[in-house]
Amino acid sequence: MDMSDIDRSSVPARSAAPARPVEPIDALDEAGQWRDLVGAVGTEVAQPLTAALERINTLVATGRIDRASLRALRDEVAQARHAGMVAQQLTRFASGRLRQTHERISLADTVNTVLTHRHQELQTRAITLKPLARPAEVLVDASLAFSLVNALMDWAVLHARSNIEFAIDMSSWPEQARLSCRFGVRPADAPADTPDGDVQRSLDSLAWRMVEQTARTMALPLSRSVTNGQVTATLEFPRTVNDQLVGENVLEGVSSIELDSGFSSTLNARPLAGSHVLVVASRREMRVRVRDAIRHMGLLVDLVSSLDDAMDFCREGLPDAIIVEGILAGERLRRLRQQVSADAPDLPFINIIEEGNAFQMSGFDGASMGHVGRDAIESALPSVLLFELSRTL
Repeated sequence: MDMSDIDRSSVPARSAAPARPVEPIDALDEAGQWRDLVGAVGTEVAQPLTAALERINTLVATGRIDRASLRALRDEVAQARHAGMVAQQLTRFASGRLRQTHERISLADTVNTVLTHRHQELQTRAITLKPLARPAEVLVDASLAFSLVNALMDWAVLHARSNIEFAIDMSSWPEQARLSCRFGVRPADAPADTPDGDVQRSLDSLAWRMVEQTARTMALPLSRSVTNGQVTATLEFPRTVNDQLVGENVLEGVSSIELDSGFSSTLNARPLAGSHVLVVASRREMRVRVRDAIRHMGLLVDLVSSLDDAMDFCREGLPDAIIVEGILAGERLRRLRQQVSADAPDLPFINIIEEGNAFQMSGFDGASMGHVGRDAIESALPSVLLFELSRTL
């Protein structure tokens, strides 16, 4: 069912759960807020791990596991791992060390980047995205803007049982951009047997906490409403670039300070912090070295031991960059790059050469991927990865 087909004027007022704005952080009971958050993290880690432990106990007892159970086990561990990663990101917000560089960006471009990046993953979930964007430029930190839209997508994918619709419009007064995400929490032909108030409470997942906290950090008003099982979350951007701002100094009153992760200001137009990197290495020692070398960069890192595993991983969703152990180069690597290029022709690859301390970025001397010598992993890999992640600006 297309969300635009819904006649919202015919919805009785009494059936709608009221919109829930996010209050300013100083108006909240912070101790209670973080207590609830810790509880949510514990729940979302414990539930999939409990199910995974039951499968492992069955495996120990019988010595057998079928393919479906093995896949379910992997998914349960992945869910728990994702919850832990979200908790780590929320800890960065709580630490007060996250600092922002505000700049003028296209809101539509940011949304479309996320939608394009996650297109393959969302196809496997049978969820259709309908980006309806009009041009709007806003003054925000570009890295956090990308993370915010990505978090909103995570939350919508978790709860949606219908099409997901993103829309960008402008409020009349004050004139400012708004980003809305709409979806249904039950299939269109399902009976309306859950009150909207109960639906509101069911939406308070850890993914929503991430959306809330990111919006608070960026000082963006956020509201959420439920009407007859249809959910709408709306973000407002008070610093929208319009004719009045264009005539003034658009950065007036905005402090220009860099992110705590150490990226130079010239790279802030690309959302590097929070980017997703896949490491493919057959040797555990190599996987650990690569992971430790880029640990400080604020990236999400997944590790696999073979190119076949990498192909399976990429079918479910593409990372932002792929680092490959050089000894795996060959026909299977060529097939992986061919598979990835169908959806992301510019996705960066970095090859870890077996010997030496030389390194090279892609594009130099006709190189189609970055190269880093094994002896230069700790010293050069972070810089090469920064370059590769930012070269598609």
